[in-house]
Amino acid sequence: MRRENETSAVGFILLGLFPGMTFIDLLVCTILLVYFVATTGNSTLVLLICLDPQLHSLMYFLLSQLSLMDISLISTTVPKMLTNFFSGTSDISYIACGTQIYFYTALGGSECILLTLMAYDRYVAICNPLRYVVIMNSEVCLQMAIVSWVGGALNSLVQTAYTMHYSRCGAMEIQHFFCELQAVLKLSCEDTSAYEKVILVIGILFLLIPFGLILTSYALIFLSVLHLNSIKARNKALATCSSHLMVVCLYFGPTMFIYMIPSFLHTSELDEGLSVFYTILTPMLNPLIYSLRNKEVGKALRKNVGD
Repeated sequence: MRRENETSAVGFILLGLFPGMTFIDLLVCTILLVYFVATTGNSTLVLLICLDPQLHSLMYFLLSQLSLMDISLISTTVPKMLTNFFSGTSDISYIACGTQIYFYTALGGSECILLTLMAYDRYVAICNPLRYVVIMNSEVCLQMAIVSWVGGALNSLVQTAYTMHYSRCGAMEIQHFFCELQAVLKLSCEDTSAYEKVILVIGILFLLIPFGLILTSYALIFLSVLHLNSIKARNKALATCSSHLMVVCLYFGPTMFIYMIPSFLHTSELDEGLSVFYTILTPMLNPLIYSLRNKEVGKALRKNVGD
């Protein structure tokens, strides 16, 4: 096979979403609608949190960061996919592919960190309510946001550099609808087994450990909630936590399946379907979950829309 050392000039071919699918036009139009709903919903949530004084709390600040990450994550993959589909092309340049890998990986890592810190925020609020203001002050909350963004960015910088430095052979066809890290690695002429082990370790650090910490936080929260005398306080605590827990399951479930389970146990089509779920559907569902299950957000939305 011919070694492609001039990949920067050649670029790549994205085979697209489920090649050969009969109703691909309907699927793409649905994704376009989902993209509009996701960006509109998350942008509205960020504006509500900024404008409404009742939402000027640390929990909602972290929620606004999650919405910003969701907008960025879905915008990393969908616009290019839609542009290629409607223009009838399937190419992506070397630089654009590397950029897509970087932002996709960075935002994915940042969300893992942020969701873990949001669980800790809920743990402190419910299990240590008298010390909440002291522990979760504005400075700590800002540091949480910075750690989330920077942690994901640094991890992605290393992974993108390693992924893109490998030489590639033959046709530059990526079996995905965007430049996903493992899909690009499959084009390499070199032995990538050592780096794939590194990816597994990173998956443990960014997926398994955070997920374990989140579950631990909620186990302690539920034990604390059971001892609350006020039914109203208990229901409010459970409603707030259930929204976050739903988002955690929607994001961590598909991601852990793709990156933590050996590749021979799942197909490219299954990986694409799961990628659609957590990179496109989850960013749309997050603001809906928080607005429908959170009375304060719903009240703020009705007040601002009414005004």
